[in-house]
Amino acid sequence: MVADSPVLALSGGVGGAKLCLGLSDVLEGGELKVVVNTADDFEHLGLLVCPDIDTLLYTLSGRNNREQGWGLAGETWQAMEALAALGGETWFRLGDRDLATHLWRREAISRGQDLLDLTAQLAATMGIESEILPMSAQPVRTRVHTPEGDLPFQHYFVKHQCQPAVTGFSFVGLETAAPNPRLMQLLLEAAPKAIVICPSNPFVSIDPILQLSGLWPALRDCPAPVIAVSPIVAGMAIKGPAAKMMAELGMPVTAEAVAAHYRVTYPGLIDCFVIDESDATLAPRIEEQGMATAVAATVMHSDEDKRALAAEVLRLASGI
Repeated sequence: MVADSPVLALSGGVGGAKLCLGLSDVLEGGELKVVVNTADDFEHLGLLVCPDIDTLLYTLSGRNNREQGWGLAGETWQAMEALAALGGETWFRLGDRDLATHLWRREAISRGQDLLDLTAQLAATMGIESEILPMSAQPVRTRVHTPEGDLPFQHYFVKHQCQPAVTGFSFVGLETAAPNPRLMQLLLEAAPKAIVICPSNPFVSIDPILQLSGLWPALRDCPAPVIAVSPIVAGMAIKGPAAKMMAELGMPVTAEAVAAHYRVTYPGLIDCFVIDESDATLAPRIEEQGMATAVAATVMHSDEDKRALAAEVLRLASGI
């Protein structure tokens, strides 16, 4: 592949970042362009917190906490301890080094920079060659519907530890948000070699991206093959609440159900759906739905696993 024929990935946080790291390792510098979910972003302690963007930045720069799955390696928590002593809100923990990212972001915003420009600057400062594209310059915010009322996503996810039952989702601001102009330029002018939907939560990480005005039809109509990797393996989510959400929404917790969600919600978008080896028996049933299916080792424990899955996804794309 050459630099003017990029690979475009759609990603949420931890699971998507793992595959993006594999893709960045097997592609040439600058070839990978990652569209990242921003509907998880929220204002906290006067700061704009962008969990998925920061997880991607820290992962691609090699600074992430691999054991924890989020945040920075070697983190300390003195600011949070001092805040707790003052009676402040500490349910969303920002480590001392992570806090520097948020302070820098707030200062950049105060100078009039938007999220698109300042994310590019952060990536460059961290030595990341891949292009990181927030899904939109306009704010979109996920609301999780529960029997007790609607919750902002981070309140559901962190403050309430995903305990409330989920009855649905909405994305505040989606109706007026436009896709990142750079993304639309890439689709029109750069002739991507492949579009990869990473194994991120389909409901709160991928749907907010795809449902931006005009975006999923533009992806569908782009000549590049679209390959999606299931985030559900053997009836479980590798990371995050996707499996719990599916069960509470009355869906089978299977890769087949994820494929059906994409097929029904975005007809004609996905050219190949990748499932794990442990779910190989589901392949014929997914193909009966009219979606080409491939079986691969999708659980990424090591960097070698990430590179192997990335290479397989690119191989599948080259054959379409």
